[in-house]
Amino acid sequence: MQYRPSFEIDLEQDEAVLFDQFMIKLSQVKDQEIRRGMTLIGPHRDDMSFSINGKEAQVYGSQGQQRTTALSLKLAEIELIREEIGEYPLLLLDDVLSELDRNRQTQLIETFQSKVQTFITTTGLESVDVGKLQDAGIYQVQNGKVTH
Repeated sequence: MQYRPSFEIDLEQDEAVLFDQFMIKLSQVKDQEIRRGMTLIGPHRDDMSFSINGKEAQVYGSQGQQRTTALSLKLAEIELIREEIGEYPLLLLDDVLSELDRNRQTQLIETFQSKVQTFITTTGLESVDVGKLQDAGIYQVQNGKVTH
């Protein structure tokens, strides 16, 4: 995982120097931002890149690898939240299982199943290994009606 700031910056500097660099850059782009009506730099414009075996996942990774990378980050975030507040947050997985092969589905489900209350949405159960979902309630929504 590599942090990609929205402008060139020396990340080896201490916090005070980074702050000064950021303030200088903000003053340099102020007129452009006003003219364009949008912000051009700042932490909200920063990005992260992920590599698998030294190759950028967003460019060279399969769809499953890209999805697994994103899910890995989300699972790490869940663990961080648990460490900070003492309990797991609610997890919503919106149609992610259909994009994973059975092996990745199983790994993902086994990772969160016993500790995190999770809602999984999908457009169909045919691609989901329902047998791996222990104690799961399955709800269907058809024509605006929910059935269990």
